[in-house]
Amino acid sequence: MMKKTTIHDYSKEHIAYLNAIKRKNIFISCMRYLIIIVFILFWELSAMLGWSDPFISSSPSRFIVSIANLYKEGALFKHIGITLFETVVGFVVGTVLGTLIAILLWWSNTLSRILDPYLVVLNALPKIALGPILIVWFGAGVESIIVMGLLISLIVTIMSVLAGFNEITDEKQFLMKTLGATKYQILTMVVLPASVPTIMNALKLSVGMSWVGVIVGEYLVSKSGLGYLIVYGGQVFKLDLVMASIVILCILAALMYYVVAYFEKRMIKWRTHE
Repeated sequence: MMKKTTIHDYSKEHIAYLNAIKRKNIFISCMRYLIIIVFILFWELSAMLGWSDPFISSSPSRFIVSIANLYKEGALFKHIGITLFETVVGFVVGTVLGTLIAILLWWSNTLSRILDPYLVVLNALPKIALGPILIVWFGAGVESIIVMGLLISLIVTIMSVLAGFNEITDEKQFLMKTLGATKYQILTMVVLPASVPTIMNALKLSVGMSWVGVIVGEYLVSKSGLGYLIVYGGQVFKLDLVMASIVILCILAALMYYVVAYFEKRMIKWRTHE
């Protein structure tokens, strides 16, 4: 049984190095919070002193009031829940389906070469152009919005994961083939474990793309959700409502990103202790 390493087993120099890293991480975290606090205070102060027009640029206090009013009306969590549901479903389905398609393309080099130009074209295509078609196919409802989010995250996932698979050195795969391994064994024992960082980076990109797709979809067809509130607020010149929706959207996107980052850390620890 291996003895667990403790801090007492390290030299003074190594302990000092670890403490320096810890202090730097604390400094970075503090600066992140300081930047957002200073930005909010300056934004509020500029509105109070007349440096900016609160009607045009809003202010933290004004959009906080808008959020409070939505809560009192019972509409806040309804809009958040709808947008969050659409995004999570589009993200999960797009990620799983994109990873499976990437595995299929890695498995068949011929199929990958055939479909490669189509993936490039689909990736370059502005997905909002597909909006009217999706509305006709799936109806002016939640289904169209989810499919829009799915399509945007799907292509990004396929291309990112496939690129990660193709970066795995041929020497490792050749060695496995020499030892008599099947293609499935090469995939599960070499390619997938080595591609974990790439897959996690693809998930991080997919999070942002899913939010973009859902908000675009809500711009087009939704009668509820954060995208709807942004469009409605802009149409009736309630810019406080627009800013409140954008702030909520930023918070939700950040939380979803950190959930993915948390799983990334867990995967790294799991691979380290294998």
